[in-house]
Formats: sequence, structure tokens, C-alpha cells
Amino acid sequence: MQQKYIVFIAVVVLAISAGIFAYPNYFNQGIDSVNHKMGWTFPHFPVKPYVLGLDLQGGVSLTYQADLSSVTDKTGAMSGLRDVIERRVNMFGVSEPIVQIQGQNRLLVELPGVTDVQQAIQMIGQTPFLEFDEQRTQQETQQILDVMKQIQDAQNKKQDITKIANWQTALQNPYFKPTDLNGKYLTKATVVFDPTTYKPQIQLQFNGDGAKIFADITGRNIKKPLAIFLDGASIIDTNGDGKIDSQDLYAPIVQDKLTDGKAVITGDMSTTVANTLASRLNSGALPVKIGSPISQETVGPTLGTVSLKQSLWAGIYGLIAVVIFMIVFYRLPGLLASIALAIYVVLTLAIFKLIPVTLTLAGIGGFILSIGMAVDANILIFARMKEEIKAGKSLSDAINEGFKRAWPSIRDSNFNSLIVCAILFFVATSFIKGFAFTLALGIIVSLLSAIFITRIFLQVFIGQWAEKAKWLL
Repeated sequence: MQQKYIVFIAVVVLAISAGIFAYPNYFNQGIDSVNHKMGWTFPHFPVKPYVLGLDLQGGVSLTYQADLSSVTDKTGAMSGLRDVIERRVNMFGVSEPIVQIQGQNRLLVELPGVTDVQQAIQMIGQTPFLEFDEQRTQQETQQILDVMKQIQDAQNKKQDITKIANWQTALQNPYFKPTDLNGKYLTKATVVFDPTTYKPQIQLQFNGDGAKIFADITGRNIKKPLAIFLDGASIIDTNGDGKIDSQDLYAPIVQDKLTDGKAVITGDMSTTVANTLASRLNSGALPVKIGSPISQETVGPTLGTVSLKQSLWAGIYGLIAVVIFMIVFYRLPGLLASIALAIYVVLTLAIFKLIPVTLTLAGIGGFILSIGMAVDANILIFARMKEEIKAGKSLSDAINEGFKRAWPSIRDSNFNSLIVCAILFFVATSFIKGFAFTLALGIIVSLLSAIFITRIFLQVFIGQWAEKAKWLL
């Protein structure tokens, strides 16, 4: 019994600590009151806010569709796209942004706290597609220029340009052609200074695969320019003629074959220009192209606040209904189970803060559902206890047998629920992921509440005296 009381005290201390962490405002108000009356200076408990999703806080949700038509590794390309967009959004100081891949070629971007849709679209749209192009041969350039001239003549004569052979080639850059090297392989671009002239330079760093591709490209383009394009516009071509020549501010000319995955862009540039170009390179390191969002949604902060209050009251009403049911049908064990359920609630909320879990309406729905599921285990246990008491066993034996015989059913039912949660989490969209995650977390904590906490309460509070008051059971 001494061990049981020690465990009971530990559970109470854990519950109080979790309650303070989950909602410290009331406790801090009590500290303020005591400090004011007694002249003390007790510090406040630390306040860690819950992470609220877009539907509770308000913000903008954008869905983009990536062009994977020319990509072999679609999974890797989408992962790289997600990482770069996430870094881009973080640069603007958006609190707790969500950037997730949906399906094979879609990217969901949720920006809590941002209410201007156009601002959000502009924010994402400033992240262009980065590519490194090599110079065409004179023959290739002339062929494209000839087709362009034919098209121009046909347009002047109002003729059908699709009848011109290879008319699609006119859509290409006549001076540069794409290589296999693009923003997917660029790790970072940084501004460095030449140790001799102290002029700013831009140092590029590629990953392992990019280093191999870059070595091959530089090996066949020694003493030739290597153009860097962002969404089809050269960041080097300053005079806008589509060429990289002596009239430009500077031109990245390949001096030698580079095998270490590093390159340096040099030229007569200011520190401001160098920082701007480095920033554009970092923000433009996208492995695939994205256009305008195919869907957009705005949630106002007022609507989010109303949704949060309504969902919280729904949870409170549900908890009260469950407590009333347990006390009416199971009396004293039901009361103890309700206390254990309250502890389960504060423990789960504390875990939500600790991880932290981004709470959405669907996530709160999963948590509320887990409250009802937490009671299922207690109902199975109490039903078994009733059978043991009717069979003439003592209360102590009835409690032990009740938990022992109910465990297989509790284990199987909850394990099946966790399987469904796992499927929903890994297969469904982000909206359902929140529901699945909070439900699964609630189920795991509910097992602790039903099997461990409720059992300790029954063993501590129901003793020999209850043999004479079985109507309480």
C-alpha cells in the first residue's frame, strides 16, 4: 500500500504540473494575488502558447501545382521544392508556416496570420526557377534566328506560323541552351571578398550530384560564358539583349574545369549588387517550376476566434456529458474514472504544447473524440468488475481481475484505431492528418489514464470499507 500511495502522489504532482503548463493563466493570477497581499515576489510560471492552425488563427492557404514533365526524380524534386519554399516563407517572418506536399505534384502553403492573399501570392511568386545554361554553337544560334525571322515575316504577311518547319524552336533562347544543372543542386550562394582586390564575389556551392554535373559542364565550356537564369531572365545580362558580352556589367566566364562543386562569380560589382544576386540565387533555388496558385483560401482572424471558442465549448460539454454518464451508471468508480479522465485531458493538452502540435478544427475534433474513447476502456473494466463482484469475489480481487480480463479487448480495439489513424496520417490530406495525429496521441494517453491512473485511484480509495457499501459500486 505504501508503494501505491507513493505512485498516487506522483500522479497528482504530474497532473498539477501538466495543468499549470497547459493553462498557467489562473495560477499566475493566484501568484499575483498572493504577491500583492503578502508583499512577496514569487515569479510567474512560464507561458507557452498553443500553436494554432490556419482555421483557428486566420491566414492564407495556397495550393500550387508543379511542372514535373521534364523531371525524372519527381519525389526528390517535390521535396526540394518544399524545402526552398519553406525557407523563402521563413525569410518573411511568418509564424508557424505549413508547407506540405499533396499527392504527386501539388504543394500546400499555409501562412497563419497573413490575411492579404495577393501579398502571399507575391511572396511565393518571388521565388523563381533557377537554371544554368551553356552557350549554343554558332550553327544552333543561326538556325533559331532564321526560324525567328521566318515567323516575323509570316506575321507581317498574316500567314499561319504553324506551317513553318520547326517553328517551336523560336520559343528557345537563341544564344543559350539549358543544361542538367538547376536550382535543385545549388546548396547556397554567399558573398565573399577577393583577398587581393577586396572586391565582392559570389561563391556557389553545389551538392554531390550537382558537383558532378557542374564538372562536366565546366569541362566542355572552358573560356565560354555560363548563363544563370531565373524564370528565363538572366541575372547577368544587365543590358537586356539576351547575350552575355562585354557590354554587360560582368560575365561569369568558365576559366577551368571545376570538380569540387564550388564556383565563384567575379566582376566589377558593388557589395549591394553582390548581396542582391546572392539572395536571388538562394531564393531561386527551385528544382521545378510553379505558376500561379491553382486554389486559394482566406480565413479571417475573427472567424478563427469564433471557431476556436465554439470547438472549446464543444469539448467542455462533451467532457461534462461523459462525467455525468460515468457517475450515474458506475457511481464511485465512475467518479474516480472521471477524475482520471480530467487528468488525461490536462496531460494531453500539455503534450500538445510540448511537442508542439498545430491545433486545427479537425485536430480538436480528434481530441474530443479521444475523450469518449478514453471512457470505453473504463466501461469494459467496470463491466468485468461487476461480473467478478457478482461471482462473490472481494473488491480487491474484483479490481485486479477486471483489469486483467478487460485488457485484451482494450488492447485490440485501441490498436485497430491506431492502425486507422496511421493510414489517415500517411495517406490523407493535411486537414485529415491533424485529426489522425491528435486522435492517435489521445488514444495512447487514454490507455495510460484508463489502465494506470484509474487503477491506482481504485486501489487507493476503495478499501475494505466498501464491502459494506457496495451500493456505491
